Amino acid sequence: MSCRVFLVRHGETIWNATMRYQGHTDIPLSESGLRQAEMLSKKLAAEKINSFYASDLQRAYRTAEILAAPYGLPVVKMTALRELNFGVWEGLTAKQIKDGYAQMFKQWWSAPLTTRISDGETLAEVVNRCMSALQEIVSRHKDEQVVVVSHGGTIRCIVGSVLGINLNQYWRLRLDNTALSIIDFPEWDKGILALYNDCSHLSELAASNLQTRIYQEAQKHLR
Repeated sequence: MSCRVFLVRHGETIWNATMRYQGHTDIPLSESGLRQAEMLSKKLAAEKINSFYASDLQRAYRTAEILAAPYGLPVVKMTALRELNFGVWEGLTAKQIKDGYAQMFKQWWSAPLTTRISDGETLAEVVNRCMSALQEIVSRHKDEQVVVVSHGGTIRCIVGSVLGINLNQYWRLRLDNTALSIIDFPEWDKGILALYNDCSHLSELAASNLQTRIYQEAQKHLR
């Protein structure tokens, strides 16, 4: 058995841009997120992709739809690929959470695997559901390549599990919007991380944003 999994974090949302915890709240892609997904679509165009999977939350599913469109393939929704349920923290910034839930916030950052956020879930529960979903996908696609679009926390859990790291430190794995990571599975228990957090497809967007900022600063001085 050999399966290559292209792991993709969804495009940017307004809540990403304002640094708010999203979790299961179903926030759509922003205009920037849509552009990011289109750019990644161009990068993946040369690959032979056999199937597309995504979390059922619209920010992930819409990203997957954009990636799948050139192939004419449907996107399979999997609830198990959702982000961690942040419960009462959803919609809040880290500062708001720290101010309103100081003890829980401290505990969660030191031991997210076992800390349950009020009305939410533990990181261990996320690991169990997303790894079960991934194993199902890998077993279905022997000698094939698949795209799986999910969320920052979920993908960190997958990568950390494959590498055998302490997932209480999963936040040390940086993962940007529409970042591409690749894991090869010659066997299910022998996953090999081949690429992580590749955002090279966004270089054109970054250059454009830089030019926009330069123009805006120049306009300020002309007023």
